[in-house]
Amino acid sequence: MKKHWRAAMSALLAATSLTAAAEEGVTDNSIILGETIGVTGIIAGPVKEMIEGAQAYFASVNKQGGVHGRKIEVRVMDDKFDPATAAANAETLIKKEHVFALFQNRGTPHTEAILPILAASRVPLIAPSTGAAIFHTPVNHWVFHIRAKYQDEVAKGVEHFATVGLSAIGLLHVDDSFGRDGLEGFNKAMAARQLTPVITTKFDRVKPDYEATAVQVIKANPSALIIVSSAKNTIEVIKAIRRQGGKMQIMTLSNNSSQAFVKELGAAGVGVVVSQITPAPDLLSTMLGQEFKAAAKANNATVSYAAMEGFVNAKVLVEGLRRAGRNLTRESFIHAMESMQRTDFGGLMVTYGPEDHSGSEFVELTMIGRDGRFVR
Repeated sequence: MKKHWRAAMSALLAATSLTAAAEEGVTDNSIILGETIGVTGIIAGPVKEMIEGAQAYFASVNKQGGVHGRKIEVRVMDDKFDPATAAANAETLIKKEHVFALFQNRGTPHTEAILPILAASRVPLIAPSTGAAIFHTPVNHWVFHIRAKYQDEVAKGVEHFATVGLSAIGLLHVDDSFGRDGLEGFNKAMAARQLTPVITTKFDRVKPDYEATAVQVIKANPSALIIVSSAKNTIEVIKAIRRQGGKMQIMTLSNNSSQAFVKELGAAGVGVVVSQITPAPDLLSTMLGQEFKAAAKANNATVSYAAMEGFVNAKVLVEGLRRAGRNLTRESFIHAMESMQRTDFGGLMVTYGPEDHSGSEFVELTMIGRDGRFVR
């Protein structure tokens, strides 16, 4: 009798130990991720495409049995592009939904709002869709970036305009931490080329006055204008500038690179320069382009730069899960991510380490053509 009792107790203790050791969001057959992002609101267009791209990659992985036998599930919550809602959603996903990690949120002030929750809960965040430099230095143990920094995109724009002889360059930015990051990068890039800005001005993110902003910009008469702002606001201010007769060359950043952005901008978008942080989604000369095309077709995903960003984000995350092995924990995952040294994802190079969570430095410029396509 004692023998059976001891055996039963041993089995119970072993089961209890395994349960206690199991990581939140990880079961024998699933890995649960959480995503808070602006499904509705001013960035809904590009967000829809990003989610489609990520889900296309996850679907292809799940179809092949998942990662070490576990299928990936993403629980998405709409934060309406509001930082306070993003923070509340992150709390819900971590404390009530018990997700393994957060994935692909969007926005600079929104990411700022989430950071304290990550640290307190010891939960990683992979692929925040922000290139703000403040998240890169010092290195945050819990955050892994994939896209290049916004300041690198702005510098690329300044370099391009200066190279083609447009030295009268101005900056228009949204009045939040995203915009201020762009302003810092702009000032550095202009100073490096010994250029004086024609205008640096800002407008409110929540209640912008597009017409007044357009008047101010046109009066300064820049030959080129870089706009650091999110989709809807960028669209409306470009339309206002063109409507009032502004003819300057305009550039905006990769956060606005989506088919929804081009469609809504319409005729006002022809000739607008847009920086990109992934190779072209239709570039079939790369393995990444070939994989994306197949996954997009199989899952009816939009073929766009925004969708490609989501696809790349999912691909990098899955590589980290694979490297972490079957005995998955948050710390083993972080160590696995940090093991990626100049890892080629089929045309996009990503590097991490204990003192470097920046990911990719890929930046190139495109222009919106008359047919509504991005021309490289």
